[in-house]
Amino acid sequence: MPGDRVIWVHAASLGEFEQGRPLMERIRRELPHYKILLTFFSPSGFEVRKNYEGADCVCYLPFDTPGRVKRFIERVNPEMAIFVKYEIWRNYLYQLNRRDIPSYLISAVFRPEQLFFRHPKSWYTDWLRWYKHIFVQDEGSRRLLEGVGIKNVDVCGDTRFDRVSEIRHQQKKIPELETFNAFPGREMTIMAGSSWPADEEIYIDWINAHPHVKLVVAPHEFDAKRLETLRVRFKNGAVLISEVRKDDSLLEKKNPQVIIMDCFGLLSSAYSYCDVAYVGGGFGAGLHNINEAAVYEVPVIYGPNNHKFIEARELRELGGGHEVKSREDFESIAERLLDAETREKSGKAAGAYIRSKLGATDKIFESIMK
Repeated sequence: MPGDRVIWVHAASLGEFEQGRPLMERIRRELPHYKILLTFFSPSGFEVRKNYEGADCVCYLPFDTPGRVKRFIERVNPEMAIFVKYEIWRNYLYQLNRRDIPSYLISAVFRPEQLFFRHPKSWYTDWLRWYKHIFVQDEGSRRLLEGVGIKNVDVCGDTRFDRVSEIRHQQKKIPELETFNAFPGREMTIMAGSSWPADEEIYIDWINAHPHVKLVVAPHEFDAKRLETLRVRFKNGAVLISEVRKDDSLLEKKNPQVIIMDCFGLLSSAYSYCDVAYVGGGFGAGLHNINEAAVYEVPVIYGPNNHKFIEARELRELGGGHEVKSREDFESIAERLLDAETREKSGKAAGAYIRSKLGATDKIFESIMK
């Protein structure tokens, strides 16, 4: 509406939204006179969060062409623009800069192979100069930017750590998993979150060979065919959580080794019921959120495609994370984690790491709103 004071936040997809969310909610809570516009580029973000109550308006970002950008900026007339992690759009940054609208990049990560650093004197690097300030996750990113003359940079960390801490405090009770864990003879429970078929090739054989180890699987995507294909691969019994909800005596009657989560919205809370977490995606397009698991002080296992995630390296160095490159790697680590003392030590390292990273949201808020 005309006269509204608007802060515009842009996230490419769902993962970036989760990084921007703590800052949006801080703004909403402490500066309610501002309206928040949230834009997405990817349908996977927009479709899930189009009704997000923390924003006054949620929409797609128009394509980054001069005419569309000019009309968008004129209509929205934001007081500031906040881009999350990798969102560097030339025409948007140019228009914001020429109108003296401050723009910020938060939770950013930079790598040497990016165009800004391979061609430091190119016009790509000029785009970075159009940000009023850049908040990066790590010192390596700050040094890369300094090397091409970008000095309006602070190392503040990753707001996702603040988000997973909030989620832990708001975790949902899952009675089916409480019952599942209560059966005698259980050695430990593994949670396989955001599991893809390539991940299942890594851990299923070991699970089948250890009937006293319980497994909770949350497939990243599922339909009836995928669920049935997955279920039959487990030799010691597997049930869907939707079946348990329809028949609360099913767990007692079947005592299955595996529960498959054929529902949305419970993954982050389900990690609280495990002794060890396996986070999927590391044998495919890219690792999913390992912080969601580590915040519960459990060891986290993940695949090798994790080079874009600082936390995967740092967690591994501290002993809370365990990278596996093969089925044999997984089996070796899983055998070691059967030992309760080893498991506890690794889990405590994971939890301590998350706690050491809290506070990025406060630093960014206090900087841009002062």
